[in-house]
Amino acid sequence: MHSIWTEKYRPKTFKDFKGQEKIVERVKAMVEQKNIGNFLFAGPAGVGKSSMALIIAKTLFGEYWKQNFLELNASDDRGIDVVRNEIKDFARLKSIGPVPFKIIFLDECDSLTKEAQQALRRTMENFTSTTRFILSCNYSSKIIDPIQSRCTIFRFKPLEKKDFEEIISLITKGENLKVDKKSLDAMYEVCEGDARRMKNILQSCAAINKNITENLIYDLVSAARPKEVKEVLEIAVKGDFIQARNKLLDVMLQHGLSGLDIIKQIQKEIWGLKISDEKKIQLIDKCGDIEFRMVEGSDEFIQLESLLANFILK
Repeated sequence: MHSIWTEKYRPKTFKDFKGQEKIVERVKAMVEQKNIGNFLFAGPAGVGKSSMALIIAKTLFGEYWKQNFLELNASDDRGIDVVRNEIKDFARLKSIGPVPFKIIFLDECDSLTKEAQQALRRTMENFTSTTRFILSCNYSSKIIDPIQSRCTIFRFKPLEKKDFEEIISLITKGENLKVDKKSLDAMYEVCEGDARRMKNILQSCAAINKNITENLIYDLVSAARPKEVKEVLEIAVKGDFIQARNKLLDVMLQHGLSGLDIIKQIQKEIWGLKISDEKKIQLIDKCGDIEFRMVEGSDEFIQLESLLANFILK
């Protein structure tokens, strides 16, 4: 059966969940007592926020979890009407089964408009006897304070390398893949702790070759290898601007990179250069400046040339 690996290898129980040990411990204790409040899960993409909400619902409600669980993605429906209609209609109904409340899971709720968040605050107050809310967001600062004060906040962090390797090991056994140490390092470097992205990349690589190599990963994600970016910077530091510029253009064209992609990789590689700490700080500051100009619509290659010039200027 063909299935997407992000769903096939999504954790089903607290025991299967990788990473976020402290959060798992606290949430599991509350669920076992059937005594949960409103939760706010904050953190980057692909670290287990949605999986945690589903595990809570399945553990609490068992076979009735679908009837007692409403999942809404606030990125699709972000207006006040969703709160007034869908959420209120579900919240006012009594739960099925022995647990006296239902769960509404609002994914990406930092996309909700301020008016919708104000309406949600009132709904959370009115239906405390029949409904619990689990809110998920990338940035808790975009959630209004009254909602934050009504929730227990759990801050998810990017997965550590050991957790990453455990998930990859599980998939390689299940799918009969071969992944060496260099490939593991490359995967972690590319995904930066995002397990969902890792599963997607792994599935795409497996479609090409069951033996996953470092080169295959970098070719698939269209990212420059760290050593290529470092080579460009080292040439610039030595004072050869023309060669550094040509090499940078080659790397960008070879991998199909945008200016924003390459600027993030340059910023990572600056710390490994053999230059003074003061110069590193100046260059990191310049990276931020150049990135802002690119976002505002400046010509990418002119901005990157300007950045390379700063590596040469003493």
